[in-house]
Amino acid sequence: MTAESVAASSLSPQVLMVARIAALAAVDAPAISYAMNLEAAGNVGLDADVVSGILAAVAPIIGTPRVASAIAKIGEVLAIELESQQRG
Repeated sequence: MTAESVAASSLSPQVLMVARIAALAAVDAPAISYAMNLEAAGNVGLDADVVSGILAAVAPIIGTPRVASAIAKIGEVLAIELESQQRG
């Protein structure tokens, strides 16, 4: 989350991250985009339940294939993070 985007927005950091995660799913963003934004989302207090709720909320608009792609990419990010933590 860039300081410029927070400053330019009238949204709270939490709402801004909700919008970003929804936008990532809508544009079928790459896994690296999820990695950066999920970390920022966690830093402002959004958890896995909120992310799941975001994807459920946008599914009727962006379609199941985009949501499935988002879930797969989030899983990829989490697997990489877990592997990194296990290596120490």
